[in-house]
Amino acid sequence: MSKVRITETVLRDAHQSLIATRMPTEQMLPIVEQLDNIGYNALEAWGGATFDASLRFLNEDPWERLRKIKSKAKKTPLQMLFRGQNILGYKHYADDVVDYFVQKAVANGIDIIRIFDALNDPRNIERAMKACIKEGGHAQGCICYTTSPYHNIDIFVKDAKTIESMGASSICIKDMAGLLVPYDAYNLVKALKESVNIPIELHTHYTSGCGSMTYLKAIEAGVDIIDCALSPLALGTSQPATEPIVATLQGTEYDTGLDLEALNDAANYFKGLREEYLASGLLDPKMLGVDAKALIYQVPGGMLSNLLSQLKQANAVDKYDEVLKEVPRVRADLGYPPLVTPTSQIVGSQAVLNVLSGERYKMVTKEAKGVVKGEYGRTPAPIDPEFAAKILKGEEAITCRPADLIEPELESIRSEIKEYIEQDEDVLSYALFPQPATNFFKKRQEKKYKFDAQNADFNDKTHPV
Repeated sequence: MSKVRITETVLRDAHQSLIATRMPTEQMLPIVEQLDNIGYNALEAWGGATFDASLRFLNEDPWERLRKIKSKAKKTPLQMLFRGQNILGYKHYADDVVDYFVQKAVANGIDIIRIFDALNDPRNIERAMKACIKEGGHAQGCICYTTSPYHNIDIFVKDAKTIESMGASSICIKDMAGLLVPYDAYNLVKALKESVNIPIELHTHYTSGCGSMTYLKAIEAGVDIIDCALSPLALGTSQPATEPIVATLQGTEYDTGLDLEALNDAANYFKGLREEYLASGLLDPKMLGVDAKALIYQVPGGMLSNLLSQLKQANAVDKYDEVLKEVPRVRADLGYPPLVTPTSQIVGSQAVLNVLSGERYKMVTKEAKGVVKGEYGRTPAPIDPEFAAKILKGEEAITCRPADLIEPELESIRSEIKEYIEQDEDVLSYALFPQPATNFFKKRQEKKYKFDAQNADFNDKTHPV
């Protein structure tokens, strides 16, 4: 067994999970060179919700963030999270947008693209995988881990073989809800290592309290890489902490080779930021605890709080237990999708509607109907034809890859925003998030005009004609 490698998530998933992706670039840059010297497998620094949050809340250009981080990280590969045909948005995009986004991500500094689909439909990740390979990037395909009467090790092994056949450089088991318990992790990793020939990475969250134990058993089963976060931004809804894992493996056959002193120095930087986040209320101490309900209901912690919030708005908190029991039933009806964005919200909202209306599927959300219709792709288990007929009311189901129905859209997007374009990448920012991107472009222009006006004023005064 060779040493275990660690991907550090402190620049992306750690703060996405704990403080809603609100860490600005200026707080990242002072520590990047130090992180770069530690010897990580990769620094996860982009993708996921960072793109949306940069434009919408931080008034930052996400592309500029990537370029700045890359200029300081000379040795360690930079990694991003990519939602398959959804790219970083919430709907399917045309293939030409997927291709162009991947091209620009790699050109601006991304080395590893982790590509997943909420339904584990391989057709929804294939285009992005091909584009990444074409651009010379490391294409990592994902298995979104979930539990259900349908899911088992054989299903996940089949998914892994499909991903390997697409030309993936590695496979990630993506346990977004912290549902993977230690001995199941051992059995799953062992089966995957026996079935595929590319490295296996494991990503989990500490939500259920099992994360570090899950990693230890996965390591014993032969996992190659694990995702961790430096301790000040670890645990809770984030990842297991980097330093204790490194200390635990020191002197064993799995030794990471990372220096605890160097990790401690880097962690000290984030300790200051953590205190700042706690003091401002950006970091809620509740996010740092263990939510064992995730293990009982097999529902991610964030989804539980969403359900509660919906019931509060409807003045029906007393129906919470009833809704919790309805969630697995809706999930079964919809073909057992993994509960990750957007399927967790779709299943949860439909469960609330079913309970509040007093009759199951008396009202059906547009999104739940979309899952049944095939707009999101192929569900893990087939949907019962009678149920589908009841929901679709005569509408034809989609059986092809959903993106096959989307015409090329890059050129029309480019012409829509030509007045704002200052770099090629602006087209992609607008394609994914039209309104936040437009607001950002307007502010950028105002800032530029103000700067130009100040400079003209300065030049008039200092160099009179």
